[in-house]
Amino acid sequence: MASQSPRRPARRKNPPSDAALLHEAPPSRWLLALELRAFWEFGALLPSWPLLNRAPRGDGHAVMVFPGLSANDVSTVPLRQYLQSLNYRPWGWELGFNFGPRAGVLEEAKDNLARTFETTGGKVSLIGWSLGGVYARELAKEMPHMVRSVITLGTPFAGSHKATNAWRIYELASGRSIERETENYDLPGAPPVPTTSIYSRTDGVVAWQASIQKPCPVNPKTENVEVPASHLGLGFNPSAWWAIADRLAQAEGNWQPFAEKVRAGKGRLHGLIYPDPNRA
Repeated sequence: MASQSPRRPARRKNPPSDAALLHEAPPSRWLLALELRAFWEFGALLPSWPLLNRAPRGDGHAVMVFPGLSANDVSTVPLRQYLQSLNYRPWGWELGFNFGPRAGVLEEAKDNLARTFETTGGKVSLIGWSLGGVYARELAKEMPHMVRSVITLGTPFAGSHKATNAWRIYELASGRSIERETENYDLPGAPPVPTTSIYSRTDGVVAWQASIQKPCPVNPKTENVEVPASHLGLGFNPSAWWAIADRLAQAEGNWQPFAEKVRAGKGRLHGLIYPDPNRA
């Protein structure tokens, strides 16, 4: 009986790339409909003001705030006024409506950051809401010597372009293919400065998984902070404002994860407002 030839071993598939592991699905239509609660979040600022006013005070350093998709500096006025009350020097991005990184926009944003750095004589903290957070992260990667810290609000840096309910709006507003646009940047890579991603699991525009910063061996000063919020309300949400104030108040070179402060005897209420981002 003729011997059978040895079976050829099965060909091993290439391991999936980071891009293949990116979250694909956008939030459900139910979560998108719940974005109307942003009006309630804005209304909650007034009764929350006595508590918000007790947040750690700043040291006077400059903070640049970048608006979200199709928004301008008007949308960040309440947050910037709050930061001013805490002894910061807040600036808008001063580039009109955010329709994406069209020709010249990133260059002008860099110029504004450099000008702010030179005018104030110190490093600048960057805050970006949604798409504005992409600007903040990328500027920090290119100009880390001018950036003190980065804070993003519902920014989709760790998901594919289909992980949001706004990618078609982006393409209409910018006139660009978002898929080709994202290929030009390493969006999941963390900036080399203290970086905080504030997100919500009930975000109706951006899938929350797309706002999770993976541990970065090169920069251990990265973290994710979960708050109960809508996407459109993140820039007005009292719990997000408190977290922002706490992060900005940290002295340079003395960074401590927000989760450690939550666990350090803050009480059950604090744990409800800021759930453990590592839970299942």
